[in-house]
Amino acid sequence: MSRVLIGESLIGEGNEIAHIDLLIGEKDGPVGAAFCNALVNQNAGHTALLAVLAPNLLAKPATIIQNKVTIKGADQALLMFGPAQAAVGKAVADCVADNIIPKSEAENLVCIVSIFIHWDAKDKDKIFKFNHQATKEAIARAMKSEPTIEEVLKGKESAREKHPYA
Repeated sequence: MSRVLIGESLIGEGNEIAHIDLLIGEKDGPVGAAFCNALVNQNAGHTALLAVLAPNLLAKPATIIQNKVTIKGADQALLMFGPAQAAVGKAVADCVADNIIPKSEAENLVCIVSIFIHWDAKDKDKIFKFNHQATKEAIARAMKSEPTIEEVLKGKESAREKHPYA
């Protein structure tokens, strides 16, 4: 049976806030199938693209980035294809370097990272910083199966007052 690891993180503030949802799993499992489907089945305004550290330097484990909200213009698209893509690629590589993802698993696993880029976001440095931090945190949580069920049950009653958009 293949693993499906799930992670989430919200970091930052303002229009540049980063909210990451992600899946990690084996290439030959359900996450691998979703990875392939996302890459070959593009939808207008919702683009899946490979996370790269720089052109011609693919992150490992191979990672797809997809946007959660419809891209509505070139400015927003450039934020996705620029600082957000670079931030996710670096975060994935950092997680391998920090042994959050074992180096021995880097060729066997794939990641799918869903990103929120606000339509009015402008600050490329904040977008990079917040998405890098959120992706690293979401990966670490996924690899450790966090939060635990005990943490979920403990925090469920106060969750709404802590949610920035509730």
